Amino acid sequence: MTHGTLSVWRNARLCPRGDPADVIEQGALIVQNGRIDWLGAEAALPPEAANFALQHDAGGRWITPGLVDCHTHLVYAGQRADEFAQRLAGVGYAEIAQRGGGILRTVRATRDASEDALFHQSARRLEALLAEGVTALEIKSGYGLDLASERKMLRVARRLGAAYPVSLYTTFLGAHALPPEYAGRADDYIDEVCERILPTLHDEGLVDAVDVFCERIGFTAAQCERVFQAAQRLSLPVKIHAEQLSNAGGTRLAARYGALSADHLEYLDEAGVQAMQAAGMVAVLLPGAFYFIREKQLPPLDLLRRHGVPIALATDSNPGTSPTTSLLLMMNMGCTLFQMTVAEVLSGVTRHAARALGRSDTHGELAPGRAADFVLWDVDSLAELPYWSGLDRCHARVRQGVLTHGPSGARP
Repeated sequence: MTHGTLSVWRNARLCPRGDPADVIEQGALIVQNGRIDWLGAEAALPPEAANFALQHDAGGRWITPGLVDCHTHLVYAGQRADEFAQRLAGVGYAEIAQRGGGILRTVRATRDASEDALFHQSARRLEALLAEGVTALEIKSGYGLDLASERKMLRVARRLGAAYPVSLYTTFLGAHALPPEYAGRADDYIDEVCERILPTLHDEGLVDAVDVFCERIGFTAAQCERVFQAAQRLSLPVKIHAEQLSNAGGTRLAARYGALSADHLEYLDEAGVQAMQAAGMVAVLLPGAFYFIREKQLPPLDLLRRHGVPIALATDSNPGTSPTTSLLLMMNMGCTLFQMTVAEVLSGVTRHAARALGRSDTHGELAPGRAADFVLWDVDSLAELPYWSGLDRCHARVRQGVLTHGPSGARP
């Protein structure tokens, strides 16, 4: 099938906006040039649809928008399973770091890896996400922490987006951790990020957005603000890792800069929630990290709901605190750990996740003019998407109107 060919999908249960209360039980859609041309009840299909060369029978399956993973650290080298075992045996994070572990271990491995090796390791993780119905995602840098290595990470992310049928967006996270060569000189490193690394990578076309880690083990609000100002000078949107381990005021800082999202948020207070609402930000919750590090402080779901802040979910796929490649599992954890509803978690991995990427005009919803990115599910109820763990319910994944599976083939 070419993008210029008209195709029709019939006999579908459509959930166009990721809302189980808003469905078309006997629905159909028309795709042209990789975009949705028409969507509605099958009985109202335009008569000419009967003459289209490509006719697809959905077999009564559910069709939802393609899933969007709006927060990942997918590109890195190595893994840290032995540190996981050490923590289970009672070894503290500080001691692990003193032994050469922690995030700087991943930094060393990523710096040492060739671009090709980094690509192939990361591709396996990407393939797992695609197999579950992800059609768009973000990849952050932040395990390089110098110009050459951050460039390598972002180049690999761009290569993944070119090699696989997925819409892939890059986020520069140079302010993720303090590299060892800058030990005790955090402000000097922020100078390097703002004055050299970020402008260079932006000039090379490798950066879609900018993120910072505002936390006591990351960077101060004042240091993060300098990065935001550098991003602002380059007209790049910003987002923030905030309020994961303490309330450092990062979310309110991000709101002042019109950030797309604030992510984690376990220690967010009502003032921060109100700032998010006023700025139109999305709250990105990351239950994988909450689960893996055995956090006890729940994010303020009731406050977010009360103030009408959109809530997204993401994998936070990374080697240290959320080594997962399953967005469906995150939906399950959103329900079981955070007591979110089926409607909330499904919206959280479709339209709200797209908004967190600043891509709500193209992803996360099925409507005329939008990308024809959708998933056919072998389920009787949409509640089965967060219900099952480990059972493949994705019948087919469609991106830009094309049935896809893997880097380049088609799935019948």
